[in-house]
Amino acid sequence: MAAESSTEHARYAKNLRDEQEGAALYAALAAAERDPLRKDLFEQLADAEAAHAEVWRRKLVDAGAVPEAFRPSLRTRILGRLARAFGPAFVLPTVAAAEFADRNKYAGQSDAAPLAAEERGHAAVIAAASGPGWRPGMQVGRAEPWHRGVSGNNLRAAVLGANDGLVSNFCLMMGVAGAGTAPRTLLLSGLAGLIAGACSMALGEWLSVSNAQDLATTQLAKEREEIEQTPEAEQHELALIYQAKGLPKADAQRIAAQIMQSGPAALDTLAREELGIDPDELGGNPWSAAGVSFGLFALGALVPVLPLTFLSGRIAILVSIAGSGTALAVMGALTSLFNGRPAAYSAGRQLVLGAAAAAVTYGVGALAGASLR
Repeated sequence: MAAESSTEHARYAKNLRDEQEGAALYAALAAAERDPLRKDLFEQLADAEAAHAEVWRRKLVDAGAVPEAFRPSLRTRILGRLARAFGPAFVLPTVAAAEFADRNKYAGQSDAAPLAAEERGHAAVIAAASGPGWRPGMQVGRAEPWHRGVSGNNLRAAVLGANDGLVSNFCLMMGVAGAGTAPRTLLLSGLAGLIAGACSMALGEWLSVSNAQDLATTQLAKEREEIEQTPEAEQHELALIYQAKGLPKADAQRIAAQIMQSGPAALDTLAREELGIDPDELGGNPWSAAGVSFGLFALGALVPVLPLTFLSGRIAILVSIAGSGTALAVMGALTSLFNGRPAAYSAGRQLVLGAAAAAVTYGVGALAGASLR
C-alpha cells in the first residue's frame, strides 16, 4: 500500500512539474510577444497550464505530500531567453514539436481525463500559431512519404519510388554478378529481387495506410465523444486555434460558437483543425496505395533486368549496367524539378552515388564468391 501511495505521489509530482513548465514557458512567450492578439493567446495558454498545475498540486496536498518549490528548467529558461531575443516565432516550432509529442501524455491516467482533451487542443493551437508548416496530425495518414503516389506531389512520389526499385535491384544484380554467376542465374536473381522488393513495398504500404486509418478512426471517435461530453472546452480550443491563425479574439470566439452549433460540421472542423485529419479520406485507400507502391518499385527494378531477357553473355551485363546508369541519370534529372538543383548536377550526383553503391555490392559479391569456391 505504501509503495502504491509513493507511486501515485511521484505521478502527481511529475504532472505538476510538467504543467508548471508549460505555464512558465507560455508566460515567457506572452512576455516576449509584441502583437496583442498573440500575446493574449499565450496568456490564455499559460492560464490553462497553471489551472492544470493547480489540479495536481491539490492532489498532492490531499494525499499528504508537500509540493516542491518550482523553478523553471534550463530548457524553459533558454527558450524564454531566445523568445525575448529573437521573438516567440523563433522558438515556436520547437514548442510545437514538444506539444505534439506530449499531446497524449495523460493517456491511461483516468483521473486526468478532463485535462487530456485540453492538452491535445494546446498542441493544435501551437501548431496553428507556428504557421502552415506545422500540423498536429501531420503523421496521421502519412505513410512512407515517397511511396504515397496517391497523395502529395505525384511526380516526386513516382520518381523516388521507381528510383528505389532501380537502385536496390541494380545493386543486388551487381552483387550477384560479382560472384561470377552465369547470366541466367543473374536474370533469375533480378526477377526474384523485383518481385520480392515490390511485394515488400506494397505490403509495407498497405500496413502503413491501414494503421493510419485505424488511428484516424480512433481519434475521430474520441473527438466525437469529447464534443458530446465537453462542448464548451472544445469550443474554447477551436477559438484559440482560430486566434492563433490571426483572427481577432472576438471573431474567433464567434466563429467557434457558430461551428459548434452546426451539428455534424463541428466534428468535421475539429478533426481538420485540431487533429489534422481529413474525415473524407482517413489516410487514403490502402489497396490503391499498395498497388502504386508495387508498380513504381517494379518499374524501376525492371530496368537492370530487361537486357538479360533478350541478350546473353557479357554484352547483356554491360547493357544492363549502361541502361541502369542512364536511368539513374534520368531519375536524378527529374528530381531537379522539385529539389531546386540544376538538372545536370542532380543527374550527375545520382549517377555517381548509384554507381558507388553498385561497386560496393559488386566487390562484396566478388569476395563472397571467391571465398565460397
